[in-house]
Amino acid sequence: MKSNLLRKILGGLSLTTAAFIFQACYGSMQDFGIDIHIYGTVKSVKSGLPVKGIRVSVANNPQYLFTGENGSFSLYTESAAECKLLFEDTDADINGAFMAKDTTLINPEGEINLEILLNEK
Repeated sequence: MKSNLLRKILGGLSLTTAAFIFQACYGSMQDFGIDIHIYGTVKSVKSGLPVKGIRVSVANNPQYLFTGENGSFSLYTESAAECKLLFEDTDADINGAFMAKDTTLINPEGEINLEILLNEK
């Protein structure tokens, strides 16, 4: 009886600890402040096809993500008067070599859908 109770207590503590560590490392999708949801697709200018594996980041922010199989991306960032997005091909072996591109959003609010076209090198 004691070992069963101890096992339940340790199991509950382990789950709570794992949830705390996950949130500490990754946070939640939206913080308590006003955030902007930026999403869209990255395509090749030449072929018009989606490009996967493009690194998408916000300038002066260490977080980044890569476009998915269908060239899509989705991120949240803090509301600001100006938001500069960077699109970089960091692995030419995946999809060829694309030139980097940046896009600046002025007074962005709410949700923003973008279609980014990249030129090949």
